[in-house]
Amino acid sequence: MLTLPTQTAPNSSTSMAPTFLLVGMPGLSGAPSWWTMPLIAVYLLSALGNGTILWIIALEPALHRPMHFFLFLLSVSDIGLVTALTPTLLGLALAGVHTVPASACLLQMFFVHVFSVMESSVLLAMSIDRALAICRPLHYSALLTNDVISKISLVIAFRCLGLHLPLPFLLACMHYCRPQVLTHSYCLHPDVARLACPGAWGAAYSLFVVLSVMGLDPLLIFFSYGLIGKVLQGVESREDRWKAGQTCAAHLSAVLLFYIPMILLALISHLELPITQHTHTLLSYVHFLLPPLINPILYSVKMKEIRERILNRLQPRKVGCAQ
Repeated sequence: MLTLPTQTAPNSSTSMAPTFLLVGMPGLSGAPSWWTMPLIAVYLLSALGNGTILWIIALEPALHRPMHFFLFLLSVSDIGLVTALTPTLLGLALAGVHTVPASACLLQMFFVHVFSVMESSVLLAMSIDRALAICRPLHYSALLTNDVISKISLVIAFRCLGLHLPLPFLLACMHYCRPQVLTHSYCLHPDVARLACPGAWGAAYSLFVVLSVMGLDPLLIFFSYGLIGKVLQGVESREDRWKAGQTCAAHLSAVLLFYIPMILLALISHLELPITQHTHTLLSYVHFLLPPLINPILYSVKMKEIRERILNRLQPRKVGCAQ
C-alpha cells in the first residue's frame, strides 16, 4: 500500500527532500501488470510511427520543404516527449516504484516541458506556414526562405531551452511546506511548484512560462485559421476550397488533439470542478501520450506526399522478399 510522508507543520518550511512520491493510475496500483502492456505498446508504436516520418523526410529530397521540415520537428518533439515520460510510467507499472529521486524528477520535468513547448511552438509554426500558403500563395516561396526557416528554428530552440532551463534550479532552491507527494505518474513543474511554501517566487515564474507559451500559442493558431477561413470564403470553386481545407486537416486535427485535453485540465484545476481523480489522470495521459501515437497516422493518411513515399520505400523490400 502507498504510504504518504509525514505531514509538515503549516508554518514550517523544509528544503527539497531527496525523493518525490508519484501517484499511479487510480484503481490499478494493486495490479500494475494490467497497464504495462498498453504503455509499452504506446511507446513502441509512437517511436515507430514518428521514426518513420523522420526517416522518410530525411531520405526524400522532394520533401525538403518548409511544411515537411516542421513535420520533422513535430516528430522529434513527439519522440522526445514520450521518451521523457516512459521511465516513471514503466517503473510504476512494472515494479510499483512510487518514489523518484528529486534530481531525476527535476530532470524529467525539464525534458517533459521542453518537448511540450517544442510541440506547441512547432504547431504554431505549421499554422503560420499553412496561412501563408493559402493567403499569400504567390509570395509563399519568397516569405519562407531557408534563412527564415533557420530563424524560426532558433526561436523555437530559445523558447524550449531558455524558458525552462531556470526552472529545475529554482525549484531545487525553494522551500517546501507540504508533503512532497505529486498527483501524477510523472513530474510536472506546476505539480512540484504547488508544494512550495506560499510566497515562493519560483511559482510565479512557472506560471509565466505556462501562460507565455501554452496560453499564447493556441490563440495565435486559431487566429491563423481565422485568416484561412476568411480567404476560403472568397474562393468560388468548391473543389479549390476542398483542396485547401484538406491541406490543413491533419494539422488542425493535431492541434485539437494536443490542446483540448490541456485546456480541460486547466479548467478543472482553476475552477475546482468536481472531477474524479480517474478522469483527471486519464485526461493527463491523453494530453501527453495520445498526440505522439496519433500524429504519425494523421499525417501519413492525410498527406499524400508522405503516404506515397512511405509506400514507395517499402514496396521494393516486399518485392525482394517475394523473390
